[in-house]
Amino acid sequence: MPWFLLFFVMPIIEMYLLITVAGYIDTLPTIGLVMFTAVIGVSLLKHQGLETLTRGTQKMRAGELPAQEMAEALLLAVAGALLITPGFVTDIIGFLILFPPSRVWIVRVLLARVQVQGFHAHTGSAANTHQRGQDGGASSRTIDGEYQHKD
Repeated sequence: MPWFLLFFVMPIIEMYLLITVAGYIDTLPTIGLVMFTAVIGVSLLKHQGLETLTRGTQKMRAGELPAQEMAEALLLAVAGALLITPGFVTDIIGFLILFPPSRVWIVRVLLARVQVQGFHAHTGSAANTHQRGQDGGASSRTIDGEYQHKD
């Protein structure tokens, strides 16, 4: 239900703000401002995305699971969608996600609520490499394995 309200209320808020701003600065400057924020946002998104991709690749080469970078990439995709959507509220949220300190904080909050699994290519099995409970407790290492009984 909250998601439905979000998708119903957000366009109304955006339309209200666009009409209000257009009342102050006129229609064409408002459209120009929306287009300007989209162009700036997409160029920042490209830069941040390449940085995140580079960090993730470096972690993978080091044999580490790039969970932080994968979550950041997902958030950057959300930021991109918000930035190309016309409106001021979506632009503000998109720019907040693009801002590295706020994005890192959001990712840490999200990763504290999920279980991240890695895949070991040499064994072909999945293993829990990082786990946190709802309470944000200490991480624990779990090794997952399979065996065959031979007669």
